[in-house]
Amino acid sequence: METTDILKRVRQIEIKTKGLSSNIFAGEYHSAFKGRGMMFSEVREYQYGDDIRSIDWNVTARFNTPYIKVFEEEREMTVMLLIDVSGSREFGTTWRFKKNIITEIAAVLAFSAIQNNDKTGVIFFSDHVEKFIPPKKGKKHILHIIRELISFQPKERKTDISGVLRYLTNAIKKRCTTFVISDFMDEEFEKDLKIANQKHDIVGLRVYDPRETVMPDIGFVHFKDAETGDTQWINTSNREVRRNYSKWWAQNEEKINNSFTKCGIDSVSIRTDEDYVKALISLFKKRS
Repeated sequence: METTDILKRVRQIEIKTKGLSSNIFAGEYHSAFKGRGMMFSEVREYQYGDDIRSIDWNVTARFNTPYIKVFEEEREMTVMLLIDVSGSREFGTTWRFKKNIITEIAAVLAFSAIQNNDKTGVIFFSDHVEKFIPPKKGKKHILHIIRELISFQPKERKTDISGVLRYLTNAIKKRCTTFVISDFMDEEFEKDLKIANQKHDIVGLRVYDPRETVMPDIGFVHFKDAETGDTQWINTSNREVRRNYSKWWAQNEEKINNSFTKCGIDSVSIRTDEDYVKALISLFKKRS
């Protein structure tokens, strides 16, 4: 993509996603993620109805009267975007590919973050960490992120979600809110997802195409795996082949959702032919 085309695309996404962030998501975002980082402010005497878990036992013992710790929201939060740039993101049968939806969602979240005075960082990943953009504030930084979202070309095409979660756990010391934006076409990432969520606040945004859920009856088709490059002729008119594919998809979807549930992860699935705005608002309201 030429530089002028990239800049034009950046401007288009900026106008669309910044408007969504300002007019729709600003309040929802703040309500959904406020209080995730709290810092100690002061102590005061215990009052009826206060949470006894907030009692400061040292101060209580010193004055022989119950005192509680008072916390306030940290003025800023760190938001990390973990962006799947593996080969499967290039799939799409509607007017938008998965990678286009991922780019717009990431941009919306980035603009929502800076409007909330939060830092934003990005990790692009395939089967290893492709690029790390450290968290910063400011519109210039967000536009840099959007340029990378549009133009970044990964070196590898496979997926390793566990690997990027381990990297996040080690690289980001302070607790942050992390959006993993992926189709989650991967195996055995539940253990590392659980560990990462114990340190950070992980949110799963799963993007998929409706054509991935059902195999069409269109005769012999030459399929190519976008991540491994393997090719195979498949008779899609065979009812058993289509049935097995649908069964595999349903089992894989159940496995992903079960992993989110077991790990205590808030998540939402977004189809490429649906409005991601409604999906994000639904997620934010669930967390409020």
